[in-house]
Amino acid sequence: MTAAEQQEIDRRRDRLLASIALSSGIGLTLALPFALRAGAEFFLPLTAALVIAIALVPLLEWMERRGLPSGLAALIAVIGFLVVANTALVLIIVPATDWFSALPQRLPQIQANLAPLIDFYANLQRFVDETVQMLASGPVAAAQTAAVDAPRSLLQFAATSAPSAIIQMVFALLIIYFFLAGWTKLRRRTINSRGSFDGAMAVARVIQNVVDATSAYVITIATINLCLGLAVAVALWLIGMPSPLMWGGIVALLNFVPYFGPMLAAVLLALGGLMVFDDVWVALTPAALQVGFHLVEANVVTPMLLGRRLTMNPLLILVSLAFWGWVWGTPGALLGVPLLIIIQTVVSAAGMPDIAGFLFEQGTLTVARRKENADKDETDVADG
Repeated sequence: MTAAEQQEIDRRRDRLLASIALSSGIGLTLALPFALRAGAEFFLPLTAALVIAIALVPLLEWMERRGLPSGLAALIAVIGFLVVANTALVLIIVPATDWFSALPQRLPQIQANLAPLIDFYANLQRFVDETVQMLASGPVAAAQTAAVDAPRSLLQFAATSAPSAIIQMVFALLIIYFFLAGWTKLRRRTINSRGSFDGAMAVARVIQNVVDATSAYVITIATINLCLGLAVAVALWLIGMPSPLMWGGIVALLNFVPYFGPMLAAVLLALGGLMVFDDVWVALTPAALQVGFHLVEANVVTPMLLGRRLTMNPLLILVSLAFWGWVWGTPGALLGVPLLIIIQTVVSAAGMPDIAGFLFEQGTLTVARRKENADKDETDVADG
């Protein structure tokens, strides 16, 4: 067998393996979203727990460097997370319940505040209809109104979902604790199980990059959102808006969801302002303040603190939010950006599949082969 024939056999074998890998990858990619959505009761708390645990790893390592055992350090980290999360939820949920219960009584005031705007748009619509009637034949189609069903009982919803929510919460907390308690041993075992020193170093770099990127993003964004919520709360307190801490907490929480979260916060603040103030322009002031603070945060503060290292493509962020929001709803949207960071970090270390090279019969599915070919070309040039 000549060298050319052996090279052709190797090429066909590599292409067969690449086609099998590509077909398997496409099948898993298509099936994975539906599996995650169908098993949301298991995968959602598991994924959320892993993201939170990765974000808490720097705190765990800081305590371990000061002599605390892994189990005790993990317990302290979990308790600290619970204290912060429960404090934030209490500040938001308790006042929000009162606002929600007062909404039916405040509807007349909201309608009275919106009356000038409604009249303006009604007159504008009437002018447009009359103009169209003069320019075109036939009547203008009448606007259709859709009946909206009244919401169901929140008490009934909470009673039916509370056991499942409690089980998922306990499951997530256990995952966080055992992940942190065994983090050091797990990382050491994973690195030592590699067959070569280069492989061990590559695994160590991937693990460290995932931890650094995820924890840096979560901690930095949480700090920024906390400061944003406090700034909004102070501004709302100065203009006399009731429950300013609740509104600041809502703004901080929704700001974890890029693009859509701030818009929803502005809508809620506008609704809250219409429930409190009598003048429509004063009622829209809370929403205007939130939008102003968000513009400063999004265009100045966040880029300055995160820098280019954690800068992500806006299109990828939108796709990630849409995907995880479709799979798991609002919790999925909150996890969209951290999961995108983890996936990007792993892919940047492992390499992207060379699908174009496979389709056009040039190269295989690995970045390593391209690097190998480049090294070979350099060697040929040096020998020449």
